[in-house]
Amino acid sequence: MAIALITGGTAGIGATFARHLAAKGYDIVLVARDRERLDQMAHELRGMGREVEILAADLAKRADAAKVVKRLEDSKKPIEVLVNNAGFGMHRRLSDADSSGHDLAFEVMVRSVRELGAASARAMRERGAGRIINVSSTAGFVAMASGYSSIKAWVTNFSESLANELHGTGVTVMALCPGWVHTEFHERAGISKSSIPNWLWLDADTLVRIALRDAEKGKVISIPTVRYKVLMGILRHLPRSTVRAISRAISSSRTASSPVVP
Repeated sequence: MAIALITGGTAGIGATFARHLAAKGYDIVLVARDRERLDQMAHELRGMGREVEILAADLAKRADAAKVVKRLEDSKKPIEVLVNNAGFGMHRRLSDADSSGHDLAFEVMVRSVRELGAASARAMRERGAGRIINVSSTAGFVAMASGYSSIKAWVTNFSESLANELHGTGVTVMALCPGWVHTEFHERAGISKSSIPNWLWLDADTLVRIALRDAEKGKVISIPTVRYKVLMGILRHLPRSTVRAISRAISSSRTASSPVVP
């Protein structure tokens, strides 16, 4: 039976990927920090008739990330699909003297994405098949006043570069670039939702359904729904000075009623 490994697989987009992939017949490896939530999610997926492994790991810790790399390299139980989803929102200023928040974000959303993606690439290339889905963001197309935009721009570029490296091997790589999605992500990050127009919101099921369809088609960048495709297409053709001005406005609206996350 094919196996999919999902980081951050107990909530939000990650949990939705787990449910959709389980419904498609995949057995699941769930990776997250919270053992209780891992057990709860595993119980739900087993109720769907799937085999589920749980791997408690904090990807901010390199020893824990190494455990996930080892699982990805296990040729006896090969991973057919990797969903690099673990992440969190940021309100840290790029110029803050305290770099701890940026260091944490780098470990989870840059270094572990690279390490897990690279391990999967090696194992999948040897087998001649596999899919890597890196959850990025439309935030990577703008320049908001935090490290999040910069990190997600890197995730998208990394995905494109890895896709080029693996071209013709049977292994595909895709960056999923959602906009605003109804999950607990924004509450955890302390991001104001009230200023975001209703028409910009996506539900997680729609997002994941589109993502899996695009991955099956071999797309390298997946931007969900026509409205976001149009918006991102417009952004790509605007002068960068205009994009920066839009980014400042978005940053202001998102944080106007929200405290900076400690």
